[in-house]
Amino acid sequence: MSFSDKDIKWVITCEHAGNKIPHDYRYLFEGHQDVLNSHRGLDIGVKDAFNEFKKLADFWLINHQTRLLIEFNRSLNHPKLFSEFSNNLSESDKNHLIYHYYLPYRRRIEKAISDYIDHKYEVVHLSIHSFTPVLNEEERNADIGLLYDSGRKNEKGFCQLWKDRIQELLPGKKVKLNYPYLGKADGLTTFLRKKFGDKYLGIEVELNQKDAASFHEISNGMLRAINGFLG
Repeated sequence: MSFSDKDIKWVITCEHAGNKIPHDYRYLFEGHQDVLNSHRGLDIGVKDAFNEFKKLADFWLINHQTRLLIEFNRSLNHPKLFSEFSNNLSESDKNHLIYHYYLPYRRRIEKAISDYIDHKYEVVHLSIHSFTPVLNEEERNADIGLLYDSGRKNEKGFCQLWKDRIQELLPGKKVKLNYPYLGKADGLTTFLRKKFGDKYLGIEVELNQKDAASFHEISNGMLRAINGFLG
């Protein structure tokens, strides 16, 4: 892949932008607003980042429902598709969440990518996330994480170029690859790689929530970094 912008269609998504709950399921979270407002209920600050990255998009989609109801970034067979708040729902209720929320979101993304590839474009999908600065009493030591499948040369090359350029433009920010998670772990991008092959690049962007007030500026710098290596 030459990273020539004229040959690329950009897909920007955000799976954990909000902590909304459909009316019929609000009873599950009575007395748990603190959890909904925490990093468990949503990716804190990520809307500001998404709104900046959206400027690059040929197609974009954002989910505002809390992941504590159903996790849009997990496969259907993943044991944490439903949280401790929703796991005891009836099969009927779980199927309702799958068929009315989860699948419509993911299928819209799949269709957009499929249409672009059918028209001979390559697709770069940036899935925008944020992460808590401390997890299980361990401090995360990065400001920006770029997650990809290390076995795919195009994704690896893209992220290495992007990292180098980000660090030139945002010298105060520490950028790490496949941190704080591995890019090939279960998730939407992993699913889409298997479906679409080499014409698809799936990159998860992870921003440290300690910088949430600056996500707009950080994301703007990351966009300028992309422009710096596109042909």
